[in-house]
Amino acid sequence: MFYRRKYYIVKSEFIDIFNDHFNDTNLPNQLKHCSRLVGRWMKENNDDTVEVFAIWEYDSYEQYIEIENNIRSDKAHVKRVQDWYEKNGGREQVYTYLLEVRNEAIESTVRGE
Repeated sequence: MFYRRKYYIVKSEFIDIFNDHFNDTNLPNQLKHCSRLVGRWMKENNDDTVEVFAIWEYDSYEQYIEIENNIRSDKAHVKRVQDWYEKNGGREQVYTYLLEVRNEAIESTVRGE
């Protein structure tokens, strides 16, 4: 199995818009292309930011790469994402609300996995 963590630090004022985008746009497309969401959580920080992270599971690293390539090739999805950016002031403006973004492979510490 291959696991990845998608991690964000988001300004609190943008969190509802960000979560709606995930639920309405990104999650359906990930599931359509056979990604498996383990879970997605958020935690408020004391500095008007929110930490958001999701754990995704794949059969292998190669499957992850294949799924990501399929997602990036999905023209309808790419258009929905571009429209969302434009609706929210453009990519540059959106990234004033997304203070940190990471996409990381994670490994189990349980023996035998």
